[in-house]
Amino acid sequence: MQGMELAVLDWIQAHLRCGFLDAVLPVISRTADHGELWIILALVLLLIRNQRKYGAAVACGLVLDLVSCNLLLKPLVGRLRPFAVNTAVELLVKAPLDASFPSGHTAASFAAVFALKAAGSPLWKPALAVAVVIAFSRLYLYVHWPSDVLAGALLGAAVGWAGAKLAEKMLTKRKAGR
Repeated sequence: MQGMELAVLDWIQAHLRCGFLDAVLPVISRTADHGELWIILALVLLLIRNQRKYGAAVACGLVLDLVSCNLLLKPLVGRLRPFAVNTAVELLVKAPLDASFPSGHTAASFAAVFALKAAGSPLWKPALAVAVVIAFSRLYLYVHWPSDVLAGALLGAAVGWAGAKLAEKMLTKRKAGR
């Protein structure tokens, strides 16, 4: 399996690597280093009265993602990153120090997308486009295995959906308590 995944990453390096993507993808990836892009989105939505339910959904999805991905799965699995296996690759970003599985950038991105979708926001479509580029950037930058990115997308989808449902219950309870 690892050989197949290395082949995918090496194919990306051999066939897609170019000056434009070398300049753009590290910047795009950096926007999600700690979920910043999605946290800002949640905060902005929370500040807009008729968008608060969407902001709450994204915020809840991100909290569930943080716990499940960064606090549970990464330390539990402890997978080496691909650049630690193939040391010949020149990284375009500072080498991440945490474990590889699952991709936190991808999980947070897809958590936001699926929280928006489950909450009924039309913003899920542009968010999906951004999430896909962020996920691809993790492969291009050689910091995640393809299975890390796939697992991150699946985990993000699950916690994003759950976050939207949790936010909906919390908001319904809050309205009932008034």
